[in-house]
Amino acid sequence: MSLPPPLERIPPQVASLADYEPLARERMSEPAWAYLNGGSGDEWTLRENVAAFSRIPLRSRVLRDMADASTKISLLDAELAAPILLAPIAFQKLAHPDGELASVIAAGALDTAMVVSTQASISLEEIAAHARSLLWFQLYIQTDRDFTAALVRRAEQAGYRALVVTVDAPVNGLRNREQRAGTALRAGMEAVNLQGMRTPPPPSPETLLFGTPLLAAAPTWTDLAWLRGLTRLPILLKGITEPADAARTIEAGMDGIIVSNHGGRTLDGVRATVELLPEIVETADGAVPVLMDGGIRRGNDILRAIALGATAVLVGRPYVHALAAAGAPGVAHVLRLLRAELELAMTLTGCATIADIDRAVLVRGA
Repeated sequence: MSLPPPLERIPPQVASLADYEPLARERMSEPAWAYLNGGSGDEWTLRENVAAFSRIPLRSRVLRDMADASTKISLLDAELAAPILLAPIAFQKLAHPDGELASVIAAGALDTAMVVSTQASISLEEIAAHARSLLWFQLYIQTDRDFTAALVRRAEQAGYRALVVTVDAPVNGLRNREQRAGTALRAGMEAVNLQGMRTPPPPSPETLLFGTPLLAAAPTWTDLAWLRGLTRLPILLKGITEPADAARTIEAGMDGIIVSNHGGRTLDGVRATVELLPEIVETADGAVPVLMDGGIRRGNDILRAIALGATAVLVGRPYVHALAAAGAPGVAHVLRLLRAELELAMTLTGCATIADIDRAVLVRGA
């Protein structure tokens, strides 16, 4: 059965990010949907990432001066129009033929930073050639360390302004939904940035996980010192969920922390990122910026995250839903909706600037 093509026009009934999800589902195969929308195990963490925001009530404030209101922030010496970035998501051609090119074009139209996945379905250089706003490169430290070093050099040469090292997925999570759907990349689609990389030998048939070459070569804290010596780019660690790891990140000389449970795709049972955020912020104590991803569906969620100490947030699945439904215009629309909702939330809580947003906008105990 053929799938409907992407929308040529966004219907007026698309009023929020959630409205893109059913439109995306209609336009994606079951295996592709399972990959891009699924989580790990029983998907408890996946659900909690969204649900936890609804447990944080807000306070309305009145008669505040909003004449010079702004959503602008400064992050690692870059000026952003709003504290919103596009999170790294692999294989975006599963959602739309234009893949990451549509996303980066939309990001440029809305002056939004994009974090490009190592496992993008389009080369990091081609994506950079279409960029009109800030680009960061998400890096997995590969078992082939020489290839990893070459990836870092390619990102530098292409104009990426920071590295986002994902540290919470030395192996894939238990992707039962993908397994049931028979998810596999279709012919002609691959992680093009990893072409030519040496891969570890396959494990013996009787081996489960322990003792496999992949696990033996998984990165450790020692690799961060090696990576720090390779580049002058700022390095942020993505996948920090515990204060002890946050402290060690700072001790290792990293430049930022992204509180993330991989969108619920690695260890099922980890708390929602918005619940983990305050402990990490307290540990960082202003030494480095702390960002977060997971569960952002409204501008009000962005306000909540910033009130709890986040410098900025990364948005993931909702923009891929919009990508599948309507290509670049859909992604741009998602970013515009989030900005509009954030401005409205700031107005109704009396916060003229991002710096004005603090715990006073939250009900005590939240």
